Formats: sequence, structure tokens, C-alpha cells
Amino acid sequence: MTMLVTGGAGFVGSNLVAGLNRAGEHDVIVVDSLLQAEKHLNLNGLRIADYLEKSALFDVLPKLGELGAIFHQGACTSTTERDGRYMMENNYAYSRRLLEWCQEEEIPLLYASSASVYGAGPDYREERACERPLNVYAYSKFLFDQGVRGMLRESRAQVVGLRYFNVYGPNEAHKGRMASVAWHAYRQLLAEGKVKLFVGSHGYRDGEQRRDFIHVDDCVAVNLWFLERRGVSGIFNCGTGRAQTFNRLAVAVINAVHGTQETLHDAVARGRIEYVPFPPQLEGKYQSFTEADLSKLRAAGYPGEFLDIEKGVAAYVKELQQK
Repeated sequence: MTMLVTGGAGFVGSNLVAGLNRAGEHDVIVVDSLLQAEKHLNLNGLRIADYLEKSALFDVLPKLGELGAIFHQGACTSTTERDGRYMMENNYAYSRRLLEWCQEEEIPLLYASSASVYGAGPDYREERACERPLNVYAYSKFLFDQGVRGMLRESRAQVVGLRYFNVYGPNEAHKGRMASVAWHAYRQLLAEGKVKLFVGSHGYRDGEQRRDFIHVDDCVAVNLWFLERRGVSGIFNCGTGRAQTFNRLAVAVINAVHGTQETLHDAVARGRIEYVPFPPQLEGKYQSFTEADLSKLRAAGYPGEFLDIEKGVAAYVKELQQK
């Protein structure tokens, strides 16, 4: 049965296509926009049945025949995008139209939400009281989630929204400044011999700001688990449930690159970590702490464990070094 992945040439999307391939699914249609031509590199090793430009999707959908599911991963992910009209059209209106079509045709829709909807926290539960978007990207995700919540009781097909926390892993280089902290740390270490982290802010000491860093393979595993459980719908956090410091991630990158077992003290003493001023433009728009509450995901029955930062970063660095 055909699977369709929007944003399939992007970061999470291309890894999801790879996961479908590993599960024996080769009849996969990728929907994306290749304005960034280098994104085709993410598709080179994958087996897909067809490629569609995202602007043509709704014209083609009725002609595609029976679809097993749609994985909607496509979005503008820039948290600093200032064109609110573009963001709402791209992330909200497009998604809303796709949701309505899937419900009419009774096709499961598994889509990418975002932990950004929680704003500065401090609580990261899938509840309206915890949701305080800090930018228009987060608001576009938040508003679509509200629409999903409003129709769940009367839904005719599975709808699953996954609130990705701080995802890192292969195929994210095209994201540039919006790529993960792990990717930037790796690039800085190679280029300058050190990783740059923010000085203390928002009550945290230097580099001690904390995020829930999740390897993209774990996100794929959660998606595929829900695919096999068509009776389960809802909005779920997709993180590890563990907030880990930027310092810990930086040390993990340093040790993976150099094959060492340095401590944070070692890395700072040797000049491999540098603390830089916190950018004024990020004041009021920055998440200094995120940690997924996994209660709802576990209650749904998800049994999988998640890579810790050392194992996940080591696997990621090994993949980067092979390119």
C-alpha cells in the first residue's frame, strides 16, 4: 500500500522514508520543494515510487489511488521567520486542508507538531494550560493542534500529532542555522577546535541550559509504532523525557570526534568549550529548559526506550565522519 511523506526530502521526513524502507515499504511518495536543490542528497539512498512538488499535491491527491497513510512532516521550521502570513499559510492552512482531505477519505494522518508550542515552559504536558507559543512558528503548530483536538471525537480516521523536542541526527545539514545543536557543535569543533555555548542565562550557569535532545531514529520509531495502531489518535510528546545540558552534549561531541573520555572540566580547561554572550535578539524567545512529559505516550502503550545523549551523538558523529 502506498505511503505518502510530505517534507520527505527534509530532515525528519527523509529519515522516516528510510525507516519505512527498512520496514519493507518501498511504495513511498515523497512530497517536498527542492528550492534547496541539495536536499536531493537526502533521497539518494532511498527507495521511493514518486516525487511531487508540494504545490501540486492537492491536484494530484485524488489520482493517487488508495493510500495507507500520510506522514505530514513538511513545514517552515524557522523559529525566527517574521513573515507571519507565509508561516500560517505554509504550516497551518496547508495542514488544515490536508487534515480535512484525510478525514473525508478516511486515511490516517501522522503529522509533525513541535515542543515549541510550550514556549518557556516549565511544564511540558499535552494540555492547553501548558501551551504558550513564543514565535509565529510555534503559534502555527499550536493552532493546528487546537483544530485537531476539536475534531478528534468525531474523527473518521486516525490522527496523530507528535510534538518533536530537540531532534538531531543525519540529513539535517540543509537546515543551516536551524540545524540541531549537535550539528553546530560538530561543525564548530572541526572548524575552530572548540564548541561555542551561551554563558549563563535565565537562572542557569554557563552552558547549563537544558533541552530534551532526541535522536531522529527514535522519532521514526515512534511514528512507525503509531502506524501499526490505527485505533490510537491524539497529540503526543516525542522526546526522551530527560532534560540534558548543552555542556553534556558538547562534551559528547568532543569525545566522539576525538575518541576521548574527557570531562566537562577537561574540555573547558583545554579550550574545547567557549562560552559566548547570550544574543539580545533571543531574549523572550528562547527555551532554556525543555523536558517531554511522556505520561501520555506511555499510557498509549509505547514501550520503546530512547538513546541517551552520549550514544546518540556518538552514532551521529560516526555517520557525519563517513561523509
